[in-house]
Amino acid sequence: MKQDMIVIIDLGSEESALVAREIRGLGVYSEIHPHDLTEEQLAAIPNVKGFILNGGPNNMLDGVAVAPSSAILESGLPMLAVDFDGAPQARQIKSIPAGEEGKQLLREFIFDTCGAQANWTMENFIADQVELVRQQVGGKKVLLALSGGVDSSVVAALLLKAIGNQLTCVHVNHGLLRKGEPEQVVQVFRHNLGANLVYVDATDRFLDKLAGVADPEKKRKIIGAEFIRVFEEEARKLDGIQFLAQGTIYPDIIESGTKTNKVVKSHHNVGGLPEDLQFQLVEPLRQLFKDEVRACGTALGLPDDMVYRQPFPGPGLGVRCLGAITRDRLEALRESDAILREEFRNAGLDRKVWQYFTILPDLRSVGVRDNARCEEWPAIIRAVNTVDAMTAEIEEIPWPVLHTITKRIITQVPGINRVCYDLTPKPTGTIEWE
Repeated sequence: MKQDMIVIIDLGSEESALVAREIRGLGVYSEIHPHDLTEEQLAAIPNVKGFILNGGPNNMLDGVAVAPSSAILESGLPMLAVDFDGAPQARQIKSIPAGEEGKQLLREFIFDTCGAQANWTMENFIADQVELVRQQVGGKKVLLALSGGVDSSVVAALLLKAIGNQLTCVHVNHGLLRKGEPEQVVQVFRHNLGANLVYVDATDRFLDKLAGVADPEKKRKIIGAEFIRVFEEEARKLDGIQFLAQGTIYPDIIESGTKTNKVVKSHHNVGGLPEDLQFQLVEPLRQLFKDEVRACGTALGLPDDMVYRQPFPGPGLGVRCLGAITRDRLEALRESDAILREEFRNAGLDRKVWQYFTILPDLRSVGVRDNARCEEWPAIIRAVNTVDAMTAEIEEIPWPVLHTITKRIITQVPGINRVCYDLTPKPTGTIEWE
């Protein structure tokens, strides 16, 4: 890595990720590391220009207050101690102020005290990762489960740049994707970028397994387990695969916890592979935040509607088609969701609103169609803004936009005769309904 780095030492703070983001925003690369770095581990971190010793409320481990290792304290590098007074040679502050005052404090420490250069750019990151992937993989083959989501798509584009046809992508269509997504994955990666892409249409297989299953957790487990089975079946058909690529990103690692950082939620792609899966991991995005992943995708030439695709649950439309999934309800859901996304894009709301989608409950409402009574489904619109997905606020959608969406859905989507707007924040509502 060619970029200068400021290392944040986790001494129990709950704001290390925010500090790392601020430092990267100043054009300097930053990572969070545990307090007990050894001399060998520290030597393996390139271009370290200084440390921020970031103390906080989680500073007790097994009843003992944590402190930086001797390797850190004796490194001779500049240190800024935040809410920690165990390093006499460090500059001591109680907290990093919010806003411009905090940014100025960081600027002074990073550039004046540490002498770091503002050389953290996406172009430099891509060049570094291309070189690192080539060193790791050599002439061997890599397999990637390409969902079509932002993270896996950016990994695919980066690996294609690094190793070309040594990469094989497997795209499993479980029948629960949004309208046009499987086709776009095939077009972009197979036709535009020339990837080795294995496309598996497993729609019938998944929907048969889900038939009659109404419990959301059971649906999730069926979809997850079946996806693994399909992917493993396809992997066994390929010869010479030694590496598995994953779209692990930095928040996955942070949320999965460190020694002094409480677990927010465990991520399946953090912590290694099952012992019986004989692949080594390739994770080129594991040090990027989500907005940086998007910037990386743009720099690699991916289309905007793929780079800025919304967060989408692994079970896909399976947890937005409430209750037992039927093919007709699933198709109505897919079409209503496509109309909502198109009209949000037309109104300039697609970049303003964090997540928006439709839900189809397993009930019918009485309506009138062609001068006759009809019993059809309602569609529910959900549109929320959030910073961390732990809480969420409702986006106020202009009435003309809602009227247009409603008119299109009730006239263009067979089986839907009513449109509702969910006004519930999180809490008490969750972002998804199931």
